[in-house]
Amino acid sequence: MDTLRLGVIGLGRMGQRHCRVYSNLRHAQLAGVCDHLPGLADQTARQYGVPGFDEVDALLPRVDAVSIVTPTPTHFDLAVHCLNQGVHVLIEKPIAETVPQAEHLARLAGASGCMVHVGHIERFNPAYLELKNVLEATTVLAINVRRLSVFQNSSADVDVIQDLMIHDLDLVLDLIGRSPDRVQGEGLSAVSDAVDHATVQLFYERGPLVSLTASRVTEHKIRAIEVTGLEAYIECDLLNKSLAIHRSTIGEYLNHSQKGVKYRQESIVERIHIPSSEPLFLELQHFVDSVLLGTPVLVSAWDGLRALQLSEAARQQVSRHTVAAHEPVDEPAVGLVSIPGQI
Repeated sequence: MDTLRLGVIGLGRMGQRHCRVYSNLRHAQLAGVCDHLPGLADQTARQYGVPGFDEVDALLPRVDAVSIVTPTPTHFDLAVHCLNQGVHVLIEKPIAETVPQAEHLARLAGASGCMVHVGHIERFNPAYLELKNVLEATTVLAINVRRLSVFQNSSADVDVIQDLMIHDLDLVLDLIGRSPDRVQGEGLSAVSDAVDHATVQLFYERGPLVSLTASRVTEHKIRAIEVTGLEAYIECDLLNKSLAIHRSTIGEYLNHSQKGVKYRQESIVERIHIPSSEPLFLELQHFVDSVLLGTPVLVSAWDGLRALQLSEAARQQVSRHTVAAHEPVDEPAVGLVSIPGQI
């Protein structure tokens, strides 16, 4: 097979991006699109010159693989149906709505002989890929991850952990290579009925210490990973695609032409070149190549399951320690000490 015939199920904002990228990939052919809204399917079909359908069963005979870019509650049924028809699937994150569903999909992926890739797109962020290279020579002591955004009504049906933090939970699992021994967290409900701002700590018996913050109520968009290591302090900006390495060094410099002119440098900063590549383009090309060559996908169904398991553990902890920001507080917060003469 020299060319993979691809379909996109779900034609919202992200589904449109999948259509755009598939139509420009090597060894790939966008062969059809599907959405339960006939008007949307027809419009997208005309844009790309491919058939459009409002029923999945009409699309599947025409394709070898599909992207499932639909609301999370629909992921499981659609993926099972596609796999049973022998169609490879890329499922946008999270892999499923519940852990049992994800476990079933992971087992089915192995039994069906089809590829299942989970769309944790940050794994393909060029800045993250360079960070992984740097950390190969770093003794990691602590990791701090921040993912902050403004509120969007389109994400109001899920909490901030499902919406945003699951990206970073997957990255942490990838970086450390194992699940934490203990999870702790707190949350805040500010503009929706769900948790809109959450902080989570992951504890490993022998380290590192891991802190994650996810918010959808900030006016500044941030996607950052900060790593404290024995050898260096590393700042990775996933949004602006930059990577800075701070190293401790002591050097004294003397200007021999002017006696007594001397200065001391106590640290250096290395700024790593980051290739200019679109993460979604890298991800979908990887999916196409994996199916055509029969090589393992980078983010398997088992990886998707582990990320979902950790996100559920975080959600359970956060739900026990969540306050509503808009509700009045009658009693002083526990642990705050009033100092006379100060506010």
